[in-house]
Amino acid sequence: MLTYATWQEPTIVFELDETYKAALEVLRWSYGEYGEEIVYACSFGIEGIVLIDLISKIKSNATIVFLDTDVHFMETYETIDRVKEKYPQLNIILKKPALTLEEQANQFGNELWKTNPNKCCEIRKMLPLNEALSGAKAWISGLRREQSPTRMNTNFINLDEKFKSIKICPLIHWTWKDVWRYVSKHNLPYNPLHDKGYPSIGCEHCTQPVFTMDDLRSGRWQGSGKTECGLHE
Repeated sequence: MLTYATWQEPTIVFELDETYKAALEVLRWSYGEYGEEIVYACSFGIEGIVLIDLISKIKSNATIVFLDTDVHFMETYETIDRVKEKYPQLNIILKKPALTLEEQANQFGNELWKTNPNKCCEIRKMLPLNEALSGAKAWISGLRREQSPTRMNTNFINLDEKFKSIKICPLIHWTWKDVWRYVSKHNLPYNPLHDKGYPSIGCEHCTQPVFTMDDLRSGRWQGSGKTECGLHE
């Protein structure tokens, strides 16, 4: 049975140095607890860049999985290439869906992301992540409480009933400013779309620039009433 009884919540002071130390402590515990049976599912957004750098300090050959839906921005793929160059020891895997875009269109119609975005996310994200986690006891996510109202109650260590796993979120207390301070201080590569009004970057067809910083995910699935792809619901 999966448990996280050995975990003790660190005491948090809301300053970057302390949140940085807490994130490292969470990651050290996670890799010590789960060893090779932990995966980081990374979107290669700005939080992902921070986590990759932190993980590299703990486990230089860690497994990083990117859910390659085949409809990401070109800038996202270019960012992945730059990250691979900076961290050559990391095991970065691009996990593709079972269906190609053509096969998906034949079964469900063209532009499924418009007609049924939940189904599209299920095919191109949910099922691939489920496969990626099939041999893992835990997975790491870049969720932050500040990102949206649906994420305000996220903890460092979470029991994930959906994927029958433990979900670990080292950055929950980091602010948007904290993330950018860290990236700037360490001169890390990041997706240039962040500089063009995209705080949250997903698939190209379903992501727009945002007009408010009150909800950093407001550019995702605009007009559909959808706020999550399903991975973190």
